[in-house]
Amino acid sequence: MDNTFKISSSPHVRDKRSTQSIMLDVIIALLPATVFGIINFELNAMILILTCVVSCVLFEWLYQKMMNRKVTISDLSAVVTGLLLALNLSPDVPVWMAILGSAFAIIIVKQLFGGLGFNFMNPALGARCFLLISFAGRMTSFSYDGVTTATPLAVLKNTGDLANVNVLNMFLGNIPGTIGETSVVCLLVGAAYLLIRRVIKPVIPFTYIGTFAVLIMIYAVASGRGFDLTFLAAHLCGGGLMLGAFFMATDYVTSPITPAGKALFGVILGILTFCFRIYGGSAEGVSYAIIFSNLLVPLIERWTQPKSFGEGAELAAQGDTAGTKSKMDTKSIVIATIAIMIITVIAGFALAYVYKITKDPIAVTEQKAKEEAYKAVFDDADSFDSYADFDADAAAKILSDAGYNADIDEIVEAKGSDGSALGYVVTVTSHEAYSGDLQLAMGVRADGTTNGISFLSLSETAGLGMEADTDSFKAQFAGKKVDKFQYTKSGATVDEEIDALSGATITTNAVTNAVNAGLEYVKSINGDAADSSAASNGGDK
Repeated sequence: MDNTFKISSSPHVRDKRSTQSIMLDVIIALLPATVFGIINFELNAMILILTCVVSCVLFEWLYQKMMNRKVTISDLSAVVTGLLLALNLSPDVPVWMAILGSAFAIIIVKQLFGGLGFNFMNPALGARCFLLISFAGRMTSFSYDGVTTATPLAVLKNTGDLANVNVLNMFLGNIPGTIGETSVVCLLVGAAYLLIRRVIKPVIPFTYIGTFAVLIMIYAVASGRGFDLTFLAAHLCGGGLMLGAFFMATDYVTSPITPAGKALFGVILGILTFCFRIYGGSAEGVSYAIIFSNLLVPLIERWTQPKSFGEGAELAAQGDTAGTKSKMDTKSIVIATIAIMIITVIAGFALAYVYKITKDPIAVTEQKAKEEAYKAVFDDADSFDSYADFDADAAAKILSDAGYNADIDEIVEAKGSDGSALGYVVTVTSHEAYSGDLQLAMGVRADGTTNGISFLSLSETAGLGMEADTDSFKAQFAGKKVDKFQYTKSGATVDEEIDALSGATITTNAVTNAVNAGLEYVKSINGDAADSSAASNGGDK
């Protein structure tokens, strides 16, 4: 009889499923949403999906070859990353952006930290957030049936009105959005497959969606909507909530493994998504909620780590029930704190260095943008000279007294080729825009006629507030000599009226008030000049 025993390190109980089989299940679960996305957004969606998948596999293979590591593309994890990234992209983004996002997901988020199992955040979401920060305009521009428009969630956030939001279309997927997030029914079919196959457990997605739903209903009641189930359904079906809850928040590597940790993770996700959606500048919040929660996973697991069987018994026999563990915990916390401080200091110096070397090029670019804006609003001017008597404090008082929430940043005189004064170019910043401040340059002729406007900074919602930067909207101000503009929703009939942007009255109001603020300041300048001229003429007499 052979009494030889084989000794190996833990774990001793293993699952028969491989990484490849799990990833294959995820791919199968994503197929309904993928196919619907291709049907919904046609050729663009197919090209982006193929680009992301092929790019992710290629970048993983290249990196592992260059680093002399084992090539692991056969585990299909890179395919899943590419597919998830594509499903999180607008069908209108260019191919090069999809390739850049794939490189960031695989090389920066995944491979630089050791590959699969060592990445600290979901690679696909990390790449999406990187692209959102770097190319916000293109990432939030959506078209449907050939028309650039806003997503239902963006319309709801901008207007607060459910009249233009069709919840059934949101559930089925007949709406603009990213390639894979639009059809809730397709995502739920895929989620059911993962749950039946036991690839994921229901704790994280259910606590995530449940927490978010409860907070939305509390907000609805507190804001005077009452128990509005349509409002709740719109938030549940809108954006990437279902895609994020079932396919990304449940990522094995970046989610907690303890039962209590999973529940806590879901609650944190629900709270963060609610805060980002309701109080943030964007209509969406799922991506950032999951990314931030990924960073909290080590702490969550530390707080929710179950007590080992028999833990403390040996220490109790020695007369110490908690001292040693407490010392170990304190030591590890101190080490972690010092490490974070060192990383922060290094990052701070790195950012300061980057700022130093980019400060001058940025200033040159900004000045060039200003000069182009000046020319756009005063194309017959030959030169622009700073207005010597400009006083920012006096300008602020003038606007405040007139009731405008705006600032005059700069004013220059527009001059003809013979040196004669044609008027002024005023740079105005409004603090009333929907997604933060907006800044515009406006030309005002010597007789008070508004010559035109040009935006220097505008970050409103694509398909809604961003329509303010279209020629058709800006042309409404050009060539009009009025004391004050006002917007209307019933069609402009006189020079003073501006047609409001559909679904973006806040942006329309901010632009209109910014122009009025500039006119008010120019009137004060002209008034002072007239007073000075009158006084001079009176003295001659």
